[in-house]
Amino acid sequence: MKFSKTHSLKEIAQIIGSEFVGNENFPVQGMNEIHVVEHGDIVFVDHPKYYDKALLSAATIVLINKSVECPEGKALLISDDPFRDFNKLINHFRPFTFSNVSIAPTAQIGEGTIIQPNCFIGNHVKIGKNCLLHANVSIYDHCVLGDNVIIQAGTIIGADAFYYKKRPEGFDQLISCGRVIIEDNVGIGALCTIDRGVTGDTTIGSGTKIDNQVHVGHDTVIGKKCLIAAQTGIAGCVVIEDEVTMWGQVGTTSGITIGTKAVVMGQTGVTKSIEGGKTYFGTPIEESREKLKQLAYIKRIPEILEKLK
Repeated sequence: MKFSKTHSLKEIAQIIGSEFVGNENFPVQGMNEIHVVEHGDIVFVDHPKYYDKALLSAATIVLINKSVECPEGKALLISDDPFRDFNKLINHFRPFTFSNVSIAPTAQIGEGTIIQPNCFIGNHVKIGKNCLLHANVSIYDHCVLGDNVIIQAGTIIGADAFYYKKRPEGFDQLISCGRVIIEDNVGIGALCTIDRGVTGDTTIGSGTKIDNQVHVGHDTVIGKKCLIAAQTGIAGCVVIEDEVTMWGQVGTTSGITIGTKAVVMGQTGVTKSIEGGKTYFGTPIEESREKLKQLAYIKRIPEILEKLK
């Protein structure tokens, strides 16, 4: 998330009540999660295992729970609870905005777009031309839809990321302030849920078609002209390249890449990154021909044991 203007390191420290290391006028332009940080961004880290990753990332301001040597050209915000203070900053720069109307006055809706009854269009949503939103679709704040997008009934675009920190009293949610970007000519089925990015974007590429009851996790990027069948569950921070086909009830782990033109057969668990241009099946995932051979061999085990008697 980029701020509407550049702030100083001192201003940010005052918002969260933290100490800082660096020039008080050091420029702060936004805040992001580690996988999408850019120059000028704040990133938070609260575990020694990830200190180096955060300090060496593209982020130039590190919100950290220990006083460490500050890398050249960067600044530190020292906090006893970076997770809490990251949430404070999100609430400060992008607070939840209440709406009591079906279509927020700040929403922009393109010419020829049809919105069926009982839809909700949130604050600062942008919808392109000639889209069709069927009944009971919800588009949360700041989401962006291109032209010729069709969304079937009951789908929710832009719900919060499933991102929690375990504490003694329970689970503390990291507040989501990202968006969902849906490009031109995308079709999304009924009762789908597409979570927004934590601080960045969840993206559905142009021409992609998604079946009913599909879940897409936060910060996932789906390429162009993909086909994703019913009851597939895609975790957060997944990259699905162009023209991938995923059949019914596929599930993925987070942070993986599925290569261009890969085909993932039904009920497969995608537990690791896979190359494009191949067909896959099973859990753990393997190329389908090899997996089917293995299943054929397993069926022969009783016959082989009988011969060994």
